[in-house]
Amino acid sequence: MDSVDLNVLKSVLAWRQAGHTVNLVTVVETWGSAPRPPGALLAIRGDGQIVGSVSGGCVEDDLIERCRNAPLLATRPEIVSYGVTTEEAARFGLPCGGALKLVQEPVTDTAWVEDILARAARHELAMRTIDLDTGAVSITGASRADKTAFDGNTLKVIYGPLWRMLIIGAGQLSRYLAEMAQALDYQVIVCDPREEYRADWNVPNAELVTGMPDDVVLQLNLDAHCAVVAVTHDPKLDDMALLEALKSPAFYIGALGSRVNTAKRKLRLKEFDLSDAEIERLHGPIGLRIGSRTPPEIAISILAEVTAVKNRFPLDRVSDKAAGNFEACAT
Repeated sequence: MDSVDLNVLKSVLAWRQAGHTVNLVTVVETWGSAPRPPGALLAIRGDGQIVGSVSGGCVEDDLIERCRNAPLLATRPEIVSYGVTTEEAARFGLPCGGALKLVQEPVTDTAWVEDILARAARHELAMRTIDLDTGAVSITGASRADKTAFDGNTLKVIYGPLWRMLIIGAGQLSRYLAEMAQALDYQVIVCDPREEYRADWNVPNAELVTGMPDDVVLQLNLDAHCAVVAVTHDPKLDDMALLEALKSPAFYIGALGSRVNTAKRKLRLKEFDLSDAEIERLHGPIGLRIGSRTPPEIAISILAEVTAVKNRFPLDRVSDKAAGNFEACAT
């Protein structure tokens, strides 16, 4: 499952190859409670068909009309603003006086689109730089420290997996986690040394590695853009990953299990060279409490918690979070 932005770019490429005119709209600045962040994409085909979103529906209709009513497709990018005044914010339904600045550009040459999609397929980040005066586009490599930026004339947008997720275990739950996480801009690596679990792994673009979990954690050199999710429910595997992951800068580390299992796991971890502060970084029972029972529901719960931590949203503001999920697991 591709991220939202990659799906937009794939549609842009397909539409241009089919002979359609296409405008690409990018959010470049927001104020107030704007619904979509800088870098969000919307593609508009010449007949008004769209993919993606820049406002969650507030201004898309107006953008479609702009493209339909233009006698000729523009030859260079242009800046489009919405919600600058209170009256305009109310007209377009932007919440709380929010405002948007967008760059709308014609897509004529698709070489840059193909370049970005090829880099993303290799799990690489790419930076696209657009000169608004000339319409010139260049593509270079990027790092997770780079961010979308706009200085009024030059727009720089980052594409590709901005985050990484290491999943320990290649079972049924991991399949849903891997698919959903890719839609959230994660590069997904799944680690399972057990041949019987790896035999029918078939999640596209989710890398499957066969090393022991502790070795894989060290090899990946985890940073603050990484999450580690241990879901084998086998302490021999999950704990191996946790022993190394809890020492790393990874922003999220969690393990599947009941409250009883989690308490036992923390006692086991105390026997190794981990500080109390490092052990307390462990999220367990994993996930937000939403009544999850099926593997897809549990995956949603886990990704909801990971997202809250990534976005620095206080977990104590999430209703009844503490009990987690999968409480029926054997202790």
